[in-house]
Amino acid sequence: MRYAPGSAPDGGGGGRSGPGTGRTGKWWPLVAITLGNFMLLVDVTIVNTALPRIADGLGASFASLQWVMDSYALALAALLMVAGSAADLYGRRRLYIGGLALFALASLACGLAPGAELLVAARVVQGIGAAAMFATNTPLLMAAYQGRDRGVAFGVWGGTSGAAAAVGPVLGGMLTEWTDWRAIFLVNLPLTAIAIWLTLRHLGESYGDRGARIDWPGAGSFTVCAGALTYGLMRGGEHGWTETGTLAALGVAVLALLVFVVAERRTAGPLLDLRLLRRPSFAVLMAAALLMQAAAFPYLTFVGLWTQNVLGLSPIRAGLAVTPMALMSLLVGVFGGRALQRLAPQLPLGIGLLLIGAGGLLHVALLGAGAGWPALVPGLAVSGLGIGAAMPVLVSAALGAAPPQRAGMASGAVNTFRQLGFAFGIAVLGTVFGTALRDAGVPAGGRGALAAGYLSGLRDITLLSGLVALATGLLVLAVVRRGPRTDGGRPDGPPAGAAATAPGAGHDDTRPRSGAPAGA
Repeated sequence: MRYAPGSAPDGGGGGRSGPGTGRTGKWWPLVAITLGNFMLLVDVTIVNTALPRIADGLGASFASLQWVMDSYALALAALLMVAGSAADLYGRRRLYIGGLALFALASLACGLAPGAELLVAARVVQGIGAAAMFATNTPLLMAAYQGRDRGVAFGVWGGTSGAAAAVGPVLGGMLTEWTDWRAIFLVNLPLTAIAIWLTLRHLGESYGDRGARIDWPGAGSFTVCAGALTYGLMRGGEHGWTETGTLAALGVAVLALLVFVVAERRTAGPLLDLRLLRRPSFAVLMAAALLMQAAAFPYLTFVGLWTQNVLGLSPIRAGLAVTPMALMSLLVGVFGGRALQRLAPQLPLGIGLLLIGAGGLLHVALLGAGAGWPALVPGLAVSGLGIGAAMPVLVSAALGAAPPQRAGMASGAVNTFRQLGFAFGIAVLGTVFGTALRDAGVPAGGRGALAAGYLSGLRDITLLSGLVALATGLLVLAVVRRGPRTDGGRPDGPPAGAAATAPGAGHDDTRPRSGAPAGA
């Protein structure tokens, strides 16, 4: 890892404050990086409790609401690995600042959007900025801290990542109820300004392999594939699976996937070395990353619609109704995190997925006619236990399943698959939920049809989510095995489970040290 003049981790040179310039001042880089990470993760879920007000304010359709959620996650996932490549080449701090600025401008556009189409477009740009921020978090922390300070920094950063899951729905509810739904986006403006100022003042520049090239054919084809597949899944649920537009979108996705495979096989510096997928453990872990994210979180979007549109809860109470999942996950991480890391990774990961599946099936059993929000609590709590057990070991397991020189790529890939899982989950579950509403005669059937349709839709999507999580858990327990250590026993690396949220840049200069703590 190389540093620009005057930007070495000891804070020397250039007159800029750095990690080594005092016992208190050394933590300002952590504040700058953590603030950006917290914002980008909160924006995945902060929209949940505001969706009914967005629909009322903009006259948005159900499909538009899906895209408000999905466009952000999809852009983040599609550009995550290429953003890491660009950061290594052009500078991590430079790309992080650029991501923050773009995120702020897009947040302003979201807050001022006069219609659903412009809101969705602005969310795409927000996701692009978030990808630049997400891809640079880990290498910036690695450059800023050494030894024991590094462990403390990753621990704090991981804790705030986990807190983002709990805070997002509640913060969204508070801002929506006390001000306006537009405030959930506008609140990012002062926070990004603070993060940019702290970054400019306290963080030095660092680079990766500046002789490497960005895999533009791979990045472009991957982005087209992910976008076309998501669009095809949503359009198929709304217009039918044999409709021309649906078939065209799915056809483009298949063609782009073929181009991606060819491009990755021919380039010397691929975004994803496809030979990694020949390793059974690694291939199953990528599937687990995608399917766990799809099963654990997207259905909460539709729970938020039910609690407000049918039960009549305020946005704040709707946000509080789903916090048992995040709270249980946080408790497992706090009290069991070290113990989980000592186990063979297939055990906490596989058992965690089984618990997520059990939580989904509990929803099916308890969401009967006349059910209220307390019926959610047992399923959310059990799923939260599973998330707390599985998430902290996911990326460290992927690092162990890949050769050491591909650890950065493995970390970037698993986080990309996680974000894709959320995007695909919204698309698939939205299709199932929308079908249930239409079958119940919503909106023509009145209030009774609305309540019946929402409950039927929730039972269908939680059943699907539960079964997917159970099947994935069994697959993990059957196939995944502990790999060799990838940190080489280095005392200055991040904690063993520290790679669960932030991407490795997707390049080999982060090899034994690429990671970030567990979180949402």
